[in-house]
Amino acid sequence: MNRRNFLGGLAALLPGELLLASQPNRGKLVIVGGAEKRWKDRLILRSFLEHAGGASARVCLLVAASSEPAEAAASYLRAFSDLGVKDCEALPVVDRVGAFLPEVANSILQANAVFITGGDQARLMTALWETPALAALHQAHHLHGCCIGGTSAGAAAMSRHMISDGAAVHRARKGVVGTDIGMGLLTSAIVDQHFSERRRLARLISALARRPDLLGVGVDENTALVIDGEKGIEVVGTGVVTLVDPTYARTNIDGLEDDGLLELLGLQLHTLPSGHRYPVTGSAGAAWPPELLKAVQRLVQPGPVRL
Repeated sequence: MNRRNFLGGLAALLPGELLLASQPNRGKLVIVGGAEKRWKDRLILRSFLEHAGGASARVCLLVAASSEPAEAAASYLRAFSDLGVKDCEALPVVDRVGAFLPEVANSILQANAVFITGGDQARLMTALWETPALAALHQAHHLHGCCIGGTSAGAAAMSRHMISDGAAVHRARKGVVGTDIGMGLLTSAIVDQHFSERRRLARLISALARRPDLLGVGVDENTALVIDGEKGIEVVGTGVVTLVDPTYARTNIDGLEDDGLLELLGLQLHTLPSGHRYPVTGSAGAAWPPELLKAVQRLVQPGPVRL
């Protein structure tokens, strides 16, 4: 466990640090697999705006994951402007100094939507971890109904247990994936992005072998998983969301050396194509395999609010 994970574990035990997120005004999460089209049809950005309240929404951009934040901000400002958004600002957060600015937290708390761009999720979390900006993101999402979207690195950092590094591998192996603490807006899953395009199934399975208590969510490019805590989930865009459930799997990981081939027996995998919805209320879920319904119910459950 690295220093950030160790300190994060201690922080979770401190009184007043976390509150149970049972509030009814929780916003939606839009988890994008990267490479979303910012020109022409803009399916993903249009969907994000729809869940944020439309073109009249106040939108904040968080570009701290990018190695070229000014260029990333300009690209998304132009894209949202073309979609009719009048109130869109790039937050001045490129490092931890910016994440402590009072005006940053105020902007987040007043926003209808926050969109987190791609880049490097480790860079993003170095800037955000244990800062007022991260606390404001939690408060805005869980208490104010703010829609939060993230693409590529911004998607990977949605989860509490975050893939931080590791090349795609052809076979699931022990010790080939680095993990760290993410934003914690999605606490029941590990997110991987550019999923089918970069052949990351074995990488995600390798991460899940160490954390069979979590679900694996692999999101294709130009595709988004929308999580609505009151209704269920929806897949939008042009690709597929791959849902991997290791709950009932048996693995040999404890007896392996690093780089050893993993055995996982009883692993469950669901492919959810774009254009499909999976509600957790009503009778629609009755026709699904019960394991899928349970997995979707876990995805929409709120985690704790970090304040």
